[in-house]
Amino acid sequence: MKGTLLVKNVKHLVTCDANDRLLDGVDVFVRDGVIESIGHVEETAEDVIDASHMVMYPGLINTHHHLYQTFSRNLPQVQNMELFPWLKTLYEIWKRVDEDVVYYSSLTGMGELLKTGCTTCLDHHYVFPKGAGGDLMGAQFEAARALGMRFHATRGSMDLSVKDGGLPPDSVVQTVDEILCDSELAVKKYHDGSRYSMGQVALAPCSPFSVTGELLRESAVLARKLGVRLHTHLAETRDEEQFTLSHFGMRPLAYMESLGWTGPDVWYAHGIHFNDQELQLLARTQTGVAHCPVSNMKLASGVALIPRMLELDVPVGLAVDGSASNDGSNLLEEMRVAYLLHRLNWSRKAPSGYEILKLATRGSARILGRDELGQISPGMAADFFLVDFDRIEMVGAQFDPASALCTVGLKGSVNYTVVNGRIAVRDGRLVNVDEDRIVEKANAAVENYING
Repeated sequence: MKGTLLVKNVKHLVTCDANDRLLDGVDVFVRDGVIESIGHVEETAEDVIDASHMVMYPGLINTHHHLYQTFSRNLPQVQNMELFPWLKTLYEIWKRVDEDVVYYSSLTGMGELLKTGCTTCLDHHYVFPKGAGGDLMGAQFEAARALGMRFHATRGSMDLSVKDGGLPPDSVVQTVDEILCDSELAVKKYHDGSRYSMGQVALAPCSPFSVTGELLRESAVLARKLGVRLHTHLAETRDEEQFTLSHFGMRPLAYMESLGWTGPDVWYAHGIHFNDQELQLLARTQTGVAHCPVSNMKLASGVALIPRMLELDVPVGLAVDGSASNDGSNLLEEMRVAYLLHRLNWSRKAPSGYEILKLATRGSARILGRDELGQISPGMAADFFLVDFDRIEMVGAQFDPASALCTVGLKGSVNYTVVNGRIAVRDGRLVNVDEDRIVEKANAAVENYING
C-alpha cells in the first residue's frame, strides 16, 4: 500500500529491537508500508499522528487461532469440560460451519485483535463440512482485507473420524487426496512469500488424534515442496499423550518427528506436556511453540514450561487459541495472563513483563518466519500500536512502559493500530469497516448458526 505516515513526538517508543532500545520524544516516518526513519523527522506526510502522550509498541502477532470458534464461545454446556469431551460436544455445532459463519466470525475475531494491538493473525481453520460450499479460506482473506489486517491462513484438515478411532464426526473429514489437492490450490491462490506480504498460507493437519499418519507425512512433503510452513496442535493434554502411546507406541513428539514434523519450518500449538529431553530436541531442531495460556487454563490442560523453553532457545510465540476455549481474541489479555501464570509457577525464574511482550512480537514473528515483523526499526514493516498513558487506568504505570502492558495490563482498546503503514484503528474504533454494522450482522449469523 503506497503512502506516507508520520508519528510525531512519541513519548516512549518500545522498539523490541536487538538492543532493547527505549526511545523518548522521537518521530517515526513511514513510507509505502515500511519504517523509513526514527528520530527527528523533517518530512511531511499524508497522515500524521500526534503521539506526545503515547507509548508506541510493535504490533502484536497472534500465532494460533480458530476464528470460526468466535461463534461458539460462552456456551454453558461446555464450560466445565476438558479437551476431548469439549471437542466431541462442539463438533456437533461446528459441522454446520459455512462461508457466512467463517466470514463474520473472522471479521469479529480479527476486529477484536486489531482493537487490542494485534497486527498479524494466524488462523488454523480445519473444519470443512461436506456440502458447506463456498470458499472458506477466501472468506477469511476477504475479511482480513476489509479490516486491513496482515493475515496468515492455514489450510487445516482432518481425515480420521469417529468410525476410524478419531474424535470428529464423518461429516467434517476428507480424504487425504482431497486435502492435499485443496492444500496445493490454496497455497497457489493465496500465499505471498515476499517480504512485507499481507497474506500467507501454511499447511496444518489438525492434531494426532484427528488425522492419519499418512496425512501428516504427505502434508510435510507437500509443504516443503511448496515452500510453506507446517503447523498443528501437539502435547496439549495427557489424553493426547495416552492416544499416541496406545496407537503408535510413541509419545506425541517422537511420533511427529517420525513423520518429518520437526525443523525451523514447523511450530506446534500448546506444547504443554513436553519433557526436558523433548524440549532439547525442539531447541536443537528450532521447532517452535505457540503458547496459549488462557485456553490452557480454561480447559485445565496444564502449564507450558515456557521459562525452560526460553532458557534452551526454543522458538516461542504467543497466541489466543480459539475463542471457544478462550472466549476472546485479545492478545493484550493473553500477555498479562502469561506474565502472571509464570510468576505464580516459577517466581524469580519467570519471564519479565518485557520478555512476555517480546514473545508476542519478536518471538511470534520468528515462528511465523517473518523477520521483517515484531520490532520497530528502519526497514521493518510499519506494524505498531499506540497507547495514551494519560488515562486513569494507567496512572502510576509510566515508570516502566516496556513492562506495563503485562504488569498493569490494558483494560479496553488501544488508541491506534497501524498495519502496513495504514491506520486500522483510530481512537479505539475500527477505521476500515462499520463496526456497528458488523456487530449487527454477526449477531444475526450467530443466532442462525447456533439455533439452526
